[in-house]
Parts: sequence; structure tokens; C-alpha cells
Amino acid sequence: MNDKLRISLFSLRVGVFIVLFFWTLDKFVRPDHAAAVYGNFYLISGLGPVVMKVLGALELVLIFGFLIGLKKRFTYGAVLMLHSISTLSSYKQYFQPFEKLNLLFFAALPMLSACFALYLLRDQDRLLTVS
Repeated sequence: MNDKLRISLFSLRVGVFIVLFFWTLDKFVRPDHAAAVYGNFYLISGLGPVVMKVLGALELVLIFGFLIGLKKRFTYGAVLMLHSISTLSSYKQYFQPFEKLNLLFFAALPMLSACFALYLLRDQDRLLTVS
């Protein structure tokens, strides 16, 4: 396989992992903030710190599995699904790009494209994976 493709897929996987890792850490470091995000964007309110930490622990398992290429159909698919939901739930911010910090939400779109590409090309993504 082409080395450029292998390196490109690896760099996409690591980049997506880094973003997801810090979003996951937020559930441990600032569980109240993470709960507010769930309430505001996913319409799931009333989640306490314990629930956020459990969700964070589950996310850590998923994203580390994604990082090492474990069960790619599941982990890459779950990352794509979760990021799709996250991106779509922020739809209001896309219609008001110049209010508050809404321009930052547009960064989710290329990341969604990266998740989609990784899912489609998961069988070719073999650099530093376990499978």
C-alpha cells in the first residue's frame, strides 16, 4: 500500500483522537460543564458528576480502541456516529456564525469529514494498529 495513504490515515486518526481525548477529559475535569453541554446540545439534562465520569470512562475505552485500530468497524463507526450527533446537534450555531464563539463550531465539519474518511478507509488504515 502507498506509504502516503498509510501516513495520511494515521495522522487523521491521531488528530481525531486528540480532539476526542480532550472532550472526554472535560467529563472528568469539569463534569458540570460537560453536563451543561449535554443539557444544551443533546437535550439530556440533570446528569451529575458521577454519570459524566462513567460516560467519560466509556468514552476513554472507545477512543483508545479507535486510536490503536481495535475492532475498526465498531470503534471507527462509533466515533463517526458520536461526532455526527455532536456536529448536527450544534446546527443553530452554524446559522449564526458571527455571534459569540460560534465560528469555532465550524471546526467540527472537517473533523466529521476525517471521521467519515477513516470509516470508509478503515481497512487501509494499518499504520500502528493492532489488527
